[in-house]
Amino acid sequence: MAVVDHVTSGEIQTNGKFERQPNRFVTPFGEGGGELPVESGRYRLLWAPVCPWANRAIIVRQLMGLEEVISVGTLDPIRPDVPWSDWAFTLDEGEKDPVLGIHLLSEAYRKADPDYHGRFTVPAVVDLQTGEVVNNDYFNLTIYFETAWRKYHKKNAPDLYPVHLREEIDELSDFLFHNVNNGVYKAGFATSQEAYSAAFNLVFDAFDVLEERLSGRRFLFGDYITEADVRLYVTLARFDAAYYNGFRVNRKMLKDYPNLWGYARDLYAESAFGGNTHFDAIKKHYHLCCLKTNPNNILPLGPDLSIWNIPAGREGLSRDPAHKYLIEEQ
Repeated sequence: MAVVDHVTSGEIQTNGKFERQPNRFVTPFGEGGGELPVESGRYRLLWAPVCPWANRAIIVRQLMGLEEVISVGTLDPIRPDVPWSDWAFTLDEGEKDPVLGIHLLSEAYRKADPDYHGRFTVPAVVDLQTGEVVNNDYFNLTIYFETAWRKYHKKNAPDLYPVHLREEIDELSDFLFHNVNNGVYKAGFATSQEAYSAAFNLVFDAFDVLEERLSGRRFLFGDYITEADVRLYVTLARFDAAYYNGFRVNRKMLKDYPNLWGYARDLYAESAFGGNTHFDAIKKHYHLCCLKTNPNNILPLGPDLSIWNIPAGREGLSRDPAHKYLIEEQ
């Protein structure tokens, strides 16, 4: 099994800090000129269950009821044996995506841009009319699903990005990205003690802030789940199983934070969250092909994942305990 770099040379700075590559395909979805047309059945969302950025898109796709509107292709958690960072459709018959007919994710990227030299990342949205990647903007993709794709939402779909909270959600999402979502990767991919230590402290300082924030409210903005909760959840779901030991963010485990741990289980109990959280795939990816510190490919047996099914008991923090979403008639 090949172990390839999960970062490009340009992503590691001279001081040892990891700085994530920019997204290449960022044209937004919408009805305006130059935007990607919003059409049912036109696109295929490619994801790997191990990837937190892709996991966000799959969760929101289900919450919005877009399952019959945007199809999905699933990539193997184990990287293919090629000398670059790629993903493969080895879970499908013939080891090809049944719709696109490709074996490697990079094929759809290079069809869109033969000169593309970055990492081949998920989520990636492919236009079925051309077979080309048209959007890999993980930071905004879920917001497009929540707004630009509104005409295809199921009846009573949750409003994860309510207008009156957008500025606050964006501010918190930026904090989450730099300190938590990408913070664990800054620690995991750091190549100097100084860069690692700074990232380590970013993560746990942020956890302290979030632990306090969740002490008196059920979700990040109160009674209802928002876009920000989706963003935080995917990192929390991977923390104890992968990041804690694999990325050396080991001051505390998630389960050592009463509010964050209860909050994560509260979300996990919802099918769109728990049903799209694949712990076996997460463990295989991070421990068998992501970490060069595991040359013998030994898959850890722990942690005990059954504890995710313990009821969170956070309903009492909500003024509307019977509803987890802000429901709007469509």
